Amino acid sequence: MKRFMILACLWLCLSSPASSAGVPDTVFIEELTWTEVRDLIKLGKTTIIFPAGGTEQNGPHMVLGKHNFIVKHAAGKIARRLGNALVAPVLAYVPEGSVEPPTGHMQYPGTITLPNEFFMKVAEYAARSFKASGFRDIVLIGDSGGNQKGLQAVAGMLNREWAKSGVRVHYVPDYYRGDSFDAWLKRQGESPRDIGTHAGIADTSQLMAVAPNLIRTDKLAFHGEPKVTGVSGNPTRASVAYGRKGLGMKIEAAVAQIQKRIAARGR
Repeated sequence: MKRFMILACLWLCLSSPASSAGVPDTVFIEELTWTEVRDLIKLGKTTIIFPAGGTEQNGPHMVLGKHNFIVKHAAGKIARRLGNALVAPVLAYVPEGSVEPPTGHMQYPGTITLPNEFFMKVAEYAARSFKASGFRDIVLIGDSGGNQKGLQAVAGMLNREWAKSGVRVHYVPDYYRGDSFDAWLKRQGESPRDIGTHAGIADTSQLMAVAPNLIRTDKLAFHGEPKVTGVSGNPTRASVAYGRKGLGMKIEAAVAQIQKRIAARGR
């Protein structure tokens, strides 16, 4: 009898109507149980954000996981702004260059690369998993330039396949486009040379705002030779204030594009 009552209680817990009571206040599915995810989907959280980061050299002053920390922070903020979204674990393995011979960031120890076709396959099957779970809108964002073409191709391929399913994959390039932030930095008096293109003001400032402990402030590389330092720009000009502004701009841009695309598919 006792065993029967335990099994009955367990069944009731698993089959009870969806309720947010007792569910942790998090948008990250890796911090939730499967029943909590199930119930949140039933309550209307049918959008899932798939964030792609990367593991690459970022100069002597910044950790290899820069993109992963930034995109997880931003994806969490985006999900809360949307109100009906959860966030998948960050993909830390993305295209970073060739292995033999080493090209791009692969010329620096610690960088991990993934050929684009395999990166796309991981993104594809993550999306297929989200669809199987019951998510209706799958959002793909990438914090690195090497992520963009693959994510765009996966979204296009799956949307063609799922055209009649009611599930859509949304590639969101506005999250990554840094032109507006660079332009804003120029209006603050920063020069293009100081802004740079990698591990300079923008990148360093954003990580500084998210996780300042991951910046080696005693090793900030001032310009120098990019092939030696891995840095293009002047990270000594970085600041938490700049980082908050840059993050805010990319989060705002992503939220606006996601909302527009989800609204458009409902027409």
